[in-house]
Amino acid sequence: MNSLYYVTFATTLGSGLLAGVFFTFSTFVMTSLGRLPAEQSISAMQSINSTILQSLFMLIFMGTTILSVILGIASFFKMGNSSAVYVLIGSLFIIVGVFLVTVIFNVPLNDSLAAANPGAADGAQVWSDYVAGWVPWNHVRTISSIAALVSFMIAIRKW
Repeated sequence: MNSLYYVTFATTLGSGLLAGVFFTFSTFVMTSLGRLPAEQSISAMQSINSTILQSLFMLIFMGTTILSVILGIASFFKMGNSSAVYVLIGSLFIIVGVFLVTVIFNVPLNDSLAAANPGAADGAQVWSDYVAGWVPWNHVRTISSIAALVSFMIAIRKW
């Protein structure tokens, strides 16, 4: 087996871990936070957003993205190999559907929520606006990371 196999394997694991985190938020975390008063929801999400930046999640998030860039480039040189197309597809799902969506949509929403005063009179509206923007983009990240996981799994079988 060559080094691309092992890089694909590591990226597959990263994609699965990302899929799990995003799936958790899409299926029950945001719903659970929404059942709390807005002040508590905002405070909790502010804490989550600041904590995640200092966690192992960031290593997995950035590492999977970097490995996807490497794999995406390498797949062009391996186009004769049956796994290269799956590697390229998986890489694009991570780069576009996870990384770029996070940077372009979720992070700015997180930044605006970080600036919000949880106890302000407009807290319910701030929380409602945040959820309305953040959750659909998290669904995109969930679906993209699952699609990447599947693509990389198929590629591994074909390496």
